[in-house]
Amino acid sequence: MRALRHFLTAHGERVWRDYGFVDAFCEDRGWFANTFLAIDQGPIVVMMENHRTGLLWKLFMGVPEVQAGLRALDFSSPHLGPSAL
Repeated sequence: MRALRHFLTAHGERVWRDYGFVDAFCEDRGWFANTFLAIDQGPIVVMMENHRTGLLWKLFMGVPEVQAGLRALDFSSPHLGPSAL
């Protein structure tokens, strides 16, 4: 969220236009694309919902195969702890 706020505050309509975020930009060079890729726009909605409610993370972490895979890799979740896997 801090990164999004920075981009919007610092660059406004150069990064956010009619269809959402532009495809790419380079702050160092002051370059901003005039294009949008639909494949980039879809995940934005998903990320917003996950930030808002955590729904997608909860669903993903609730899948037994995901839990087994994370256990096999000796991963743990900083939010849920190792016992949550």
